[in-house]
Amino acid sequence: MIFNIKKNISLAGLFLLAISFVFGLLSDAQAADSVKEVRIATVAYNVNGKIGLNGSAAIVEKQGWLKDELAKQGVKLTWVPVTAQSVGVTINEAFANKSIDFAGYGDLPSVILNAGGVETRIVVPGGRGNNVYLLVSPNSTAKSLADLKGKRIALHRGRPWEITFARYVESNGLKFSDFKISNLNPGAGAAALAAGNVDAFVTLSDAFQLEDKKIGKIIWSTKSSTQDWKMRAELWGAKDFIASNPAITQVVATAYVKAAHWTSQQANFNEYLKIANQNGQPEDVFRREYADDSTTWQSRWSPLFDDLVLDHYANAAQYSRKANLIRKDLNVSQLFEPRFLNAALKTLKLEGYWQPRKTAGKVS
Repeated sequence: MIFNIKKNISLAGLFLLAISFVFGLLSDAQAADSVKEVRIATVAYNVNGKIGLNGSAAIVEKQGWLKDELAKQGVKLTWVPVTAQSVGVTINEAFANKSIDFAGYGDLPSVILNAGGVETRIVVPGGRGNNVYLLVSPNSTAKSLADLKGKRIALHRGRPWEITFARYVESNGLKFSDFKISNLNPGAGAAALAAGNVDAFVTLSDAFQLEDKKIGKIIWSTKSSTQDWKMRAELWGAKDFIASNPAITQVVATAYVKAAHWTSQQANFNEYLKIANQNGQPEDVFRREYADDSTTWQSRWSPLFDDLVLDHYANAAQYSRKANLIRKDLNVSQLFEPRFLNAALKTLKLEGYWQPRKTAGKVS
């Protein structure tokens, strides 16, 4: 810190200034030391009576490094399980009432939260994202989105894959108003498709199970798309917690980068599938989700704050405003907190391991 002190300031004034500065530092340190628990919300599943965490959180838990490192500082790690059916709403409420410090979840709910005045920051980006699928009934003659114009489509509004689908719709010169959108959660959407109550359904990798059960067939996905439209989810942290506890935040960030690095290694692919299978999906579903993808396995887990991430959130904010999901413009640059990622990459000697994704910089 640099102080611009005028020459005529008294020695007494300098002394008081120094004392105030020291006590300020002590106050900050005491605030950080007072943290006894770190609460991280993540999607979790109950499989055969056992709670299984999802995605990166499952790897972090399996490695045990984060729990051990926090314990050395007298801090307890608490996982806060959230059902997949209500991730955005539940986590947004938890951030708002300060019952969690970090969360792994998607883009659109986070944009809505920040636009509403509850400030969070992306601490570690969650890789290149997950694929989104559009299914129709098995006996449907629809082969493209244009064939569904005027038809009923099940889409869970406010979830991250809404942005993906919206970009796909726009790229075809269409609007949501060209369809009859039914706001249904994934379970209800699948049931509606099976019952013939909707003509199409937008969902994630469970699309393969629906195909296997002859409930639907995939006519489009981001898997083979040349566009970077995959659904995103990141490690978010409460702004106030990060500001008050940078050392603890660094430990959490480093743990997630360690998990991303381990997962990105092809040699760990089969072991990763076993861990990911905690959500109850058949292993074959995961293999089909990851196979023949336009993104390589190593790159898929890149935690870099690159153009892909920046452009994605610029688009998310723009879409949210246009769709009246938020009432004012959001400066997305304020959402990024890259210092912890950069420090983790340096500590783990992973600088250069992942290459940043370049984009045209155009927000559609």
